[in-house]
Parts: sequence; structure tokens; C-alpha cells
Amino acid sequence: MPPVTSALTTDVAIIGAGPVGLFAVFELGMLKLSAVLIDALTDIGGQCSALYPEKPIYDIPGHPTIEAGELVAKLEAQIAPFAAPRLLGRRVEALSGGPGDFHLTTDRGDDIRAKAVIVAAGAGAFGPNRPPLEGLAAYEASGAVQYHVRRREELRGKRVVIAGGGDSAVDWALALKDIARVVVIHRRAKFRAAPETAEQLAAAAARGEVEMIIPYQLHALHGADGVLRSVEVATLRGETRHLPADILLPFFGLSMDLGPIAAWGLDREGAHIWIDPSTCQTSLRGCSRSAMSRRIRVSSS
Repeated sequence: MPPVTSALTTDVAIIGAGPVGLFAVFELGMLKLSAVLIDALTDIGGQCSALYPEKPIYDIPGHPTIEAGELVAKLEAQIAPFAAPRLLGRRVEALSGGPGDFHLTTDRGDDIRAKAVIVAAGAGAFGPNRPPLEGLAAYEASGAVQYHVRRREELRGKRVVIAGGGDSAVDWALALKDIARVVVIHRRAKFRAAPETAEQLAAAAARGEVEMIIPYQLHALHGADGVLRSVEVATLRGETRHLPADILLPFFGLSMDLGPIAAWGLDREGAHIWIDPSTCQTSLRGCSRSAMSRRIRVSSS
């Protein structure tokens, strides 16, 4: 059966259905402007839904802490009155035209006409940075190596080794310490996470709630048929240790790919799209970039 395609005319086409794209629907709706959401993922919520729905987030106004999945659910309820069409599981392949008459087409043949375009796609398609370990694929297939935690309860009682020194590593160590035996590996004592949560992790380690293995790096995985038994770590001097483990969570960031966005003629530097800081407009008039994205390149002129 061929895919169902859509021909839509709207005030604003929003590329990206993560939290920023969802909130844009609300703001546009309050101005009586129609919108359509387009996303390559099959569900709304972006990374919050795809990578860490149960991960606590601490920097949302009005919420001291909120799980990513709950945030997406609240945003979905907030935009429900505006009934914005959703073209999910689609990638925008081409963007042409200009202010008042943009033309977008997707890889499934959708045809969208819009007066303006908002790019809320983060840095484009994303995937995990995988550690260079022998036999990794077999452990990925069995779930012994995971790059995000979708259901925290599935790790209850497990021996979990977390590798990395950024926000994801620290946040998940704190989130899992009460239900699993957590070991954190990092190559140095200083973490790149938010200072507050890094202090919380240090305090948890001091109380014996989390074991810190520093300064070590991943060296090898040991087990059979995808069943992980231990994680071997090593220092730069070649000293090794074997850590009993059921699950390895390597948090080394995401690799980003702008995909077709890179061919739209927008001024950029690598994955950084230039915007006018006063308007968030890109070099293409009528096409704006979300100011909430971490990967915006802001003009200094």
C-alpha cells in the first residue's frame, strides 16, 4: 500500500516536533495563525521522547523537576485546541520560494505551502557516539548496551555501569542510584555536567550510593551471546579493572547530521545555522531558526 501523502496550505510550517516545535504551535495559535508540524521521527517530542522519556529535566520554568515524557505530554495538551496537522515519519527534502509563499516537499511526497517557516529541528538527525569496543553490536542487539533509558524500572536490581562525564551520565546516575547498583566511569575527576547535579553526584558517592571509577575509560566488554558479565576499564597508563555489569550505558553525546537542511542555502558554519539575534531569522528571509536550540550560530554583527 503506498504511503498516504498530504497537500496542505498553512500560515507556518514547523520543521521539528520536539518541545520547541510544539510550543511554537501554541504561540502561533494564540496569534490566530495556523501551523503544521513535520518531523522525521514517528512520534512527537524529539529527543525527549526518543531518547530519555523518564529522564528528569531541571531547567523548565515553573517546574523544579519534570520527566521528559511528562513535559511532552503537557505540551501536547497545551496545543490540542489548535489542532495542528502532524506529518510524522517524514523528512523535509526541499524548501523553495520565499516570504508569503514557501514550498516544502517531504520524502513521502507531501506538498506543503506556507507563508513562513520555523526550523526547530535541533541539529538535524541524531544518533549516539558509540565507543570503539570489540563485539559491541551483539551487546547492543541484546540490550546489554543502551544509549538511552526509556523505562527506568527495567533496570531495577541491575548492575549498571555508566560511562561519561556530561549531563546525561550524571543525571542518570542520580536517577538510577535508588533502584540499581550504579558505577560511574569517567576519565577525569571534573565533570562537564551542571555544577548543581555534579555536586549531587559527588554527595551520593560520598554516601556510598554510587561508585565512582576515576580516572578510567572503557576498554573491553566481557560476556557471551550478548549477555554482559563485566566491563573492563583502563587508565592511560594501562592499568585495568573488571567491573561486574549487566548493563552498560555509554553517554558520549550524539552525532548530528543536518541532512537536507544543509542544501537549503542557509548561511551556516558546520552544523551551526546563522541567525539574526534580534529576530531569529536565518539568511533566508521568512525562515526562522528556533532561538532555544543549543546549536544556533548567532551573528555578532
